Amino acid sequence: MADGAYEAAAHRPSVDLASFRDAMARFASGVTVVTTLDDAGRPHGFTASSFTSLSHEPPLVLVCLANSARCYSAFMTAGQFGVFMLRQHQWAIGARFASKDLTDKFVDGAFDYLYPVPHLSDALSSVICRVHDRVQGGDHTILIGEVLAATYSDGEPIVFFNRRQWRIVADTVEAS
Repeated sequence: MADGAYEAAAHRPSVDLASFRDAMARFASGVTVVTTLDDAGRPHGFTASSFTSLSHEPPLVLVCLANSARCYSAFMTAGQFGVFMLRQHQWAIGARFASKDLTDKFVDGAFDYLYPVPHLSDALSSVICRVHDRVQGGDHTILIGEVLAATYSDGEPIVFFNRRQWRIVADTVEAS
């Protein structure tokens, strides 16, 4: 790249944060709940739409956690976490785990403790992970997990689009 190109790039105006957020909201993704246990055995979790597979060999996934999340410290010290892809009828669980107001997100009995993390047994699919790495990325931390177990079943997912959860119904999409 010519020296002039570097100089031009350095003088570009910064991206407007509101425009950036609005542009990113137009990317549809699945809705997941991510869980762990802290050092005292207390469950913690959050809702994430920033989740993806990272590698097949070894099997790795990544999920992004806001550094401001109430459960941040639990995930920074935990050795394992679980990611659960939500079914259409689980939109209330996704909303509850996205809330900053609730202190006990595990009140409804939807989770069991057969695994080393709180496990949403009726999830569309799930991965149980050992922490492989944590990478700082701006105001989020990227949790990279080595997949220890994976389960799945048939069903329809919740989709997050334009800051709302949506249900897929046959060949159409509806707001939750």
